[in-house]
Amino acid sequence: MQFDIIIVGSGPGGYVAAIRAAQLGFKTAIVEKEALGGICLNWGCIPTKALLKSAQVKEYMDHAADYGLGAAGVKVDFKKVVQRSRDVAEGMSKGVQYLMKKNKITVINGFGKLLKNNAVEVTDADNKKTVYHAPHIIIATGARAKALPAAPIDGKKIIGYRQAMVLPKIPKRMLIIGAGAIGVEFAYFYHTMGTDVTIVEFMPQGLLPREDKDISKELGRIYKRKGIRVLANTSVEKVDTKGRTCKVTVKNRKDDSEEVISCDIVLSAAGIQPNTEGIGLEELGVKTDRGFIVTDEYYRTNVPGIYAIGDVIPTAALAHVASAEGITCVEKIKGLDVRPVDYNNIPSNTYCTPEVASVGYTEAAAKEAGYEIRVGKFPFTASGKASAGGDKSGFVKLIFDKKYGELLGAHMIGANVTEMIAEIVVARTLETTGHEIIKSIHPHPTMSEAIMEAAAAAYGEVIHL
Repeated sequence: MQFDIIIVGSGPGGYVAAIRAAQLGFKTAIVEKEALGGICLNWGCIPTKALLKSAQVKEYMDHAADYGLGAAGVKVDFKKVVQRSRDVAEGMSKGVQYLMKKNKITVINGFGKLLKNNAVEVTDADNKKTVYHAPHIIIATGARAKALPAAPIDGKKIIGYRQAMVLPKIPKRMLIIGAGAIGVEFAYFYHTMGTDVTIVEFMPQGLLPREDKDISKELGRIYKRKGIRVLANTSVEKVDTKGRTCKVTVKNRKDDSEEVISCDIVLSAAGIQPNTEGIGLEELGVKTDRGFIVTDEYYRTNVPGIYAIGDVIPTAALAHVASAEGITCVEKIKGLDVRPVDYNNIPSNTYCTPEVASVGYTEAAAKEAGYEIRVGKFPFTASGKASAGGDKSGFVKLIFDKKYGELLGAHMIGANVTEMIAEIVVARTLETTGHEIIKSIHPHPTMSEAIMEAAAAAYGEVIHL
């Protein structure tokens, strides 16, 4: 019952931290109340990408004639689409089980609660309580869909992302609250499957309001062409679920005009809230702010021996962020010379079609920070690979500091850009300048050539525009 490190939660923050801790020689245990891999592997990152791939394949088949092929009468077996997604998730969870065994990590099934004197009480499925001890306890309990007062989730007519992944049939009409990554991805999936989709976003920028404005505008134009309705700068006032359908009252925040929209399903995708209730924080005196656990740059809380990583702290709620935080946390516990995570160099990906990827400053943020900037854009309409692939939508936009040539930010929208953004992350880590990108020969034909060309555009040296 005695360990060096106990980690509560086995998502991409928790299980990665556990593996790194085991590699560093710590006797490690991980507590999980559901399936290993947490929300990301079981109900988030991985199964949603499986659903989106099915939608993308259907879209290819619908446009087979554009490639000189015939694929008439394409039918959707929605149950099989959902089952494929669940099978992928199950396979990933089994992979984490293997990694736990390989690294000799003790897996404890049940709900973990922190006690005094460096202890964790775990309640299993039979309500049996067992207490485990460790000088270092890492909280990695993740988050869940945020509850909205105007649209409380009932799991039937008003659903969260978990229910959205396993609906028994394709709804005819769906209203999605929130135009962040979750909302935008599900909008693409269900629209492609045949659902009439409306997205309601509170912020005036519209789709993906945290992205660069040029990205939001471009995705908005593309979604409009697809037939997805987007209501920006609009609030959801109430949802009436008494009848056979939902009647959603929305208000335009610019002129206060109201509209009632009928739909079969309302998907609440307006953010997340941390899972910090009932895990013993109050009893131990762990400091929180708006539900999030407060830590220092090495994820130490105000209580010695208690740490927190991932979605329970107010950093970007992304799987790769949680993983980086977990590794940094345990390496610091080991006493290694560790640099804090650079939160200004975190890539963000959205896996709709076209994909969106970004890192660093937006154009507006760079100006607000006082930089004099150079901006280079290269559209995929000028890309040979994009033309050959049949999807020329989108562009690459790079932002440089005019004085020193520092690469401040990158913003991409187009096919496969989520695979391209890592080049920018590495370039920024290495403090690469614009001219160094221009002189780094990119293979032809590739989508990644657009990065080189966008850098060249910023310096007036672009070739293919």
